[in-house]
Amino acid sequence: MKNPLILYLAAPRGFCAGVDRAIKIVEMALEKWGAPVYVRHEIVHNKFVVDGLRDKGAVFVEELEDCPPDRPVIFSAHGVPKAVPAEAARREMVYVDATCPLVSKVHIEAARHHENGLQMIMIGHAGHPETIGTMGQLPEGEVLLVETVEDVGHVEVRDPAQLAFVTQTTLSVDDTIDIVAALKARFPAIVGPHKEDICYATTNRQEAVKAIAPDCDALLVVGAPNSSNSKRLVEVARKAGCSYAQLVQRAENIDWRALEGISSVGVTAGASAPEVLIDEVIDAFRDRFDVTVKMVETAQENVEFKVPRVLRVPA
Repeated sequence: MKNPLILYLAAPRGFCAGVDRAIKIVEMALEKWGAPVYVRHEIVHNKFVVDGLRDKGAVFVEELEDCPPDRPVIFSAHGVPKAVPAEAARREMVYVDATCPLVSKVHIEAARHHENGLQMIMIGHAGHPETIGTMGQLPEGEVLLVETVEDVGHVEVRDPAQLAFVTQTTLSVDDTIDIVAALKARFPAIVGPHKEDICYATTNRQEAVKAIAPDCDALLVVGAPNSSNSKRLVEVARKAGCSYAQLVQRAENIDWRALEGISSVGVTAGASAPEVLIDEVIDAFRDRFDVTVKMVETAQENVEFKVPRVLRVPA
């Protein structure tokens, strides 16, 4: 006989509007121009999604020079430095920018502050493609990166009275509040975004995890190890009272020995994980336990972003 298990399913979870749009852009580009279509960097951080698009004829490369000049190239949802589309235009390539509109909003904000003579501080993770893309909107030295409250104490600015800050869209909401407070304490004149840079999807997924974590013996986040928003969900779950929170790419990655004796588990997914992988995890629990699924919904999402016009007009 199987042991009973309550499975708390967080909502919202999984795909956000920006990810949905980016995947659609690759699929529509393949329909319009045929294979191969080149994609600079993983379109979204999920192996299952990337492999599926590769099977349809997408070729993933790290840099523009890896693309032939006569095939279309797509820039990933995380955004790219300004130099990349400029180089694509110089090489007369057909390119489609799949940058999430909420990341583009941060780029526009940074450019506006720069025009007003302000130096930027970016709260983000070094080396993440979104951070590289945002910092690459402005000339070298115009965007300073801080990752922690401690970094704020060491950052060297040109003029404390001429500063603004932006953030990566996939950060932990709670951690970012502490870093912003430290920035404002050290630089009282610093200008913040009109509206929160951390995107609605990141915020909503973190709130849903906070709602279920205290009731769970374990919590699994379906997502990729290089997905910033997925890793933040694991951290949020631990802080919210679930000591065993783990990131799993797929059901086959679940450590069942670590879950022996549990009576409740939470399941959610990062913004680039498709629902099919969540279903796979639920089925794996059903195989081993007598599962009762409880959906816990903390927000409803109805955001939709249009694909670029070049894909909506016939070839």
